[in-house]
Amino acid sequence: MKPHFLLRRTAPLWLLAALCGLAGCDQLGIESPAAQAAQREGEGKAVGAACRHAARSVEVCFELNKRADKSAMFAGWREMNDYMRENSIEAMPAAEPVVAAAAEDGAEEPAPVKGGKAAKKAR
Repeated sequence: MKPHFLLRRTAPLWLLAALCGLAGCDQLGIESPAAQAAQREGEGKAVGAACRHAARSVEVCFELNKRADKSAMFAGWREMNDYMRENSIEAMPAAEPVVAAAAEDGAEEPAPVKGGKAAKKAR
């Protein structure tokens, strides 16, 4: 048997195996650029809608979410604004974050509880 004869016989099998392997790329967790762009846009719209529902302006929303896509965030904010106006839904203002409130008050750490481990070590 000549080597090129064996190669000619097995070439279609190798080609079929390669095509089957490439067809399963989506199952390997490799995302296409189009899928990544669609996910980024969906996340931006969700963030924008959440900002509008929390009674935040678009500018504040941009400032709080620097990594999100601004055009998608604005589209989500605008869609939620239209939806809230059509259905007479009131905005639900977000509560102040605990960390930011503590930093403004000047409190650095809570005082240790009497009788705790920290109090026993100090004695």
